[in-house]
Amino acid sequence: MDEIQRARRLTWATLILGLAIMWVLIGIGVVIGTGEGTLPWWRLVPALIASVAFTWLSQHIIDAILDRRYPTRQMVVTAVLALIAAGVGGADPFSFGFVPMCWLYLATLGVSRRTAVVQSIGTLAVSVGLAMLGVATGTSIAIDMPPAGALGYFILLYGIWCAILPPSGRVWVWIWTLAVQAHEGREAHTRLALAEERLRFARDLHDLVGHQLSAIAVKTELAVRLSDADPTAAKAEMAEINTLTRKALRELREAVRGYRELDLAAEVDSVKSVLEAAGVRCEVHLPYRDLPDGVAPVFAYAVREAVTNVLKHSTATFCDITIRFTMEEAELRVRNDGVARRQADDLGTGLTGMAERVAAVGGKMTAQPTGDGEFLLTAVVSLPIRG
Repeated sequence: MDEIQRARRLTWATLILGLAIMWVLIGIGVVIGTGEGTLPWWRLVPALIASVAFTWLSQHIIDAILDRRYPTRQMVVTAVLALIAAGVGGADPFSFGFVPMCWLYLATLGVSRRTAVVQSIGTLAVSVGLAMLGVATGTSIAIDMPPAGALGYFILLYGIWCAILPPSGRVWVWIWTLAVQAHEGREAHTRLALAEERLRFARDLHDLVGHQLSAIAVKTELAVRLSDADPTAAKAEMAEINTLTRKALRELREAVRGYRELDLAAEVDSVKSVLEAAGVRCEVHLPYRDLPDGVAPVFAYAVREAVTNVLKHSTATFCDITIRFTMEEAELRVRNDGVARRQADDLGTGLTGMAERVAAVGGKMTAQPTGDGEFLLTAVVSLPIRG
C-alpha cells in the first residue's frame, strides 16, 4: 500500500468516527428510553432501521467525497432517513437526535462555506423543532423541563454541535485534497524529469553521430558526382565514407551500450537537477580530487542508472550521492528513502548491466533495501584497475 492509499484509509476512518459516536449515543438513548418507558418498541424498531440504512449509505457518501464527487441523491435520501430516525426516536440530543448531526457532518463536506452555513442553520432549526415536538408529545427525556428551558437546552446543545461538527470534517477533507494534489504534482514532476532525461539522451545521441552522418551524406553525394569524371577521386571519397561509417557505427554502439566516456561531474550535476525537478531533495558529496582513470566513466554511468531507478521504481523524497576513494579502492553510494518496488534479487536490465560494467573493472555492486525504509546502491572498485 503506497502513501496516498494509506492517507485515504486514515481520512476515511476519521470521517467514519462520527458514525461510531452516533451509535454510542443511540445505545445510551435506547437504554435510558426503554428504562423510562419513553421509547416503546413500535418507535424503537423503525428508528433503528432508519439509522442502520443511514449508516450504510453514509459509507458510500464518504467514498464518493474522497473521490471528489458530491452524491446529491444519496445526500437527499440520508436526510430523509435522519429525519425519520430523529422524529420517530424522539430527537433527544444524546440519542436518535444525533443522526441529523451526522447528516450535517457529511453534507457539509465538499461544499462551499456559504452552503455549509445554510445547511447548519437549517439542520439546527429542524433538530430543535423535532426535539420540542418530542417534549410536547411526552416522548423526550426533557419532558420535565419547562418549555422555555427545554428550548434553550436544545438550541444550546444542537447549536454547539452544528458549530463544531462541520468544520472538523471539512478540515480532514481539505487535508486529503492537499495530499492528492501533492501526489498528482509529484507524479507530474517525475514524468517531466523522465521526459527531460530521454530528451537529453536523444540530444547526446544526435551530437555523437550527427556530424559523421552529415559528413557521410556530403561525401556520398560528392562521390556520385566524381564517379564518371574522376574515378580515382571518387574511390578516395568512398574510402573516407567507409572510415566515417565504421566510426559512426562504433560510437553509436558505445552510446547505446553505455560505454561512451561520460564526465562524472557533469553527470552528477545533471541527475541532481533531474531529481530536484521531480521533487526529490538531492545531496552530493564528491572528493576534491579527480577519480583515477577508468573509474569516473563507470561511476558516471552508475549514477545515471541509479537515479533513473530512483525516479521509476521508488517513492523517494531525498537522495544522497557519495563518492570517495583511497589508494586501495573507490566507492560510490547512492542512498534514497524510497524502497524500490522490485525485489532486491531482481535487479532488472539496467542494474544488471551496471553490475556487469562495475565487474569489468574489477569491482562489485550491490543494490538492496537497508531495512529502515531506505534503498542503498553501492559500487566498490579496487585500485589500481587491472589492465
